[in-house]
Amino acid sequence: MALPSYASPLQRVWYYGFRVLCGLIFFFLMFPIMVIVPLAFNAQDFFTFTPQMLALDPAGYSLKHFRDFFTNPDWQHAMRNSLAIAPMATLVSVSLGTLAAIGLSQSHVPFKRVIMAVLISPMIVPLIISAAGMYFFFSSIGLQGTYWGVVLAHAILGIPFVIITVTATMVGFDRSLTRAAASLGAGPVRTFFKVQLPLILPGVISGGLFAFITSFDEVVIVIFVGSAGQRTLPWQMFIGLREQISPTILAVATLMVGLSILLLATLEMLRRRNERMRGVSPA
Repeated sequence: MALPSYASPLQRVWYYGFRVLCGLIFFFLMFPIMVIVPLAFNAQDFFTFTPQMLALDPAGYSLKHFRDFFTNPDWQHAMRNSLAIAPMATLVSVSLGTLAAIGLSQSHVPFKRVIMAVLISPMIVPLIISAAGMYFFFSSIGLQGTYWGVVLAHAILGIPFVIITVTATMVGFDRSLTRAAASLGAGPVRTFFKVQLPLILPGVISGGLFAFITSFDEVVIVIFVGSAGQRTLPWQMFIGLREQISPTILAVATLMVGLSILLLATLEMLRRRNERMRGVSPA
């Protein structure tokens, strides 16, 4: 909204000061990314801006770190693990989180606030505590160090995101549609897939994307619950920083930043579509 011509000096100070403050916060958040991305194209094997890079000399830039990522067997093994774990964890999160959100949206469910607090607690509890608890629990049932143990651990972290996004979508849901479907002879399962799911699908997909990002970027849980056979991409990056400072880490980080931007753009498109379906003008 533009500043009106009759605004007082104090209002003008607040108007421009607020925008400067937002710009500084945005720069503070984006500065690490602005540093990492150019360094990923460094022609040298160290973490610094060379004189050739600062002079914008093409000889100072190279794609060799990206080539190392796509040809190194350790990095490719970690990538395959991440691509095998994250989609399955997302599927489990979406399935359980959507059912939980639909159940909690019913008015007759007792202790809804307590149940909701328990279900979203993985977002609040410090990750190291959750990781230690999962390690002892999964060890007792034989899931520690297994593929499904890592998948279930990542799904636990993703379920709260699905519950929150689907619950927000259910706020504008017209329940008379499900009653009409039931009056026409549709069962609960058919009503869900034919009536409910198409209307809440933007929230389900949004929660799934958040769950996927959480699983794909997570490193603490997989270190506790997984084994060397389940070494994911973030775990490989952690090992690279601890054992050897390889610029390939910067190339991987750049690729992950690009993936995150793509997923966030998809989330914004889904948000706008959801608002149009509900008759709200997208902001």
